[in-house]
Amino acid sequence: MIAFADLKETLTPKPSAQLYDVPLLYCMLMLIGVGFVMVTSASMPTAERLFDNSYHITIRHSMFLAMAFILFWIAASVPMDWWKRSNPYLLLLGMVLLIAVLIIGREVNGAKRWIPIGPVGFQVAEAAKLYFFSYIAGYLVRKREEVQENIKGFAKPIAVFAVYALLILLQPDLGTVVVMFVTTVGLLFLAGAKLWQFFVLILTGVGLVVLLIIVEPYRMARVVGFLDPWEDPFGKGYQLVQSLMAYSQGGWFGQGLGNSVQKLQYLPEAHNDFIFAVIGEELGLVGVASILCVLAVFVFRALLIGQQALKCGKEYEGYFAFAIGIWFAFQTMVNVGASAGLLPTKGLTLPFISYGGSSLLIMTIATGILLRVDFETKMATKQATSRGGKR
Repeated sequence: MIAFADLKETLTPKPSAQLYDVPLLYCMLMLIGVGFVMVTSASMPTAERLFDNSYHITIRHSMFLAMAFILFWIAASVPMDWWKRSNPYLLLLGMVLLIAVLIIGREVNGAKRWIPIGPVGFQVAEAAKLYFFSYIAGYLVRKREEVQENIKGFAKPIAVFAVYALLILLQPDLGTVVVMFVTTVGLLFLAGAKLWQFFVLILTGVGLVVLLIIVEPYRMARVVGFLDPWEDPFGKGYQLVQSLMAYSQGGWFGQGLGNSVQKLQYLPEAHNDFIFAVIGEELGLVGVASILCVLAVFVFRALLIGQQALKCGKEYEGYFAFAIGIWFAFQTMVNVGASAGLLPTKGLTLPFISYGGSSLLIMTIATGILLRVDFETKMATKQATSRGGKR
């Protein structure tokens, strides 16, 4: 408890600190920097084979980074009142996009998740997540007493989630649905939903996920491969076996940047879903632990921003910040857990680090929103203090 209190005191800005959360900004920049280096390192063999240009994927990643910084600046500049007023319309926009991708979306490896925009594809489920979390935050402000007192208030956001989940499962994309479910459950719990409702929702969600795994052979194959990858190391368990080999070769300090063997066409999706395995091989346990620490600080800052907003009476902003923090934390856990053999393989990116333009764009927008929430909270606190001093 003492250590946590010291950490919180260290990471909490003092009254004279900047109006933007500097530790959060530093964490984002560090993760983006590491991601750029590791995407370059992990993608070169694949880019050479597919595009006859070792830097093809790096160039695309750079383009997404340029767009991400522009969107980050815009998100940090937009007042939170705009998000609060617009969240019903954004929810509807997310639903329209999820329907559109099923009709005009580009199919890759049997999944329709991307709407083509010129030479690139946009994964609409990433935007839908952000819009849905904005809606849930607004709903909890409007109907908080109803959520706490009766099943009707609890059931309404779950019904909206069910519609979103159905559309996303038609792509199919179970990983995104699980992230949204966990974030929704976390927000309802923080809003004061009754414990029996909370546990019933968790049990129902787990049951449905198990059912969805059983009815789809490819999902079942992933679970079987996860439970015992060495039973079929060249079939169902191939990707996980190669990932575990990458970790084992990394040791304490790794093989050195650029010296991964597994990225040389052995490990599929080395620059994307399994980039953390390449990090483990090249930078070792020290590098892995350092990145996880930065991600942990990022999530801690997001949750702290949400807590401070709630204390200041900014409920929508607080719940939205909590949603972003839970989302980033759970997605990190699933990505790292899958590559380390602790969880079944899911197609979820590692925040700011994995290659994936849609994920990078939406997550930088989410970070811009966090900074805006922190800015408005500090401004409101400063104004309240000034008024108190004049009296």
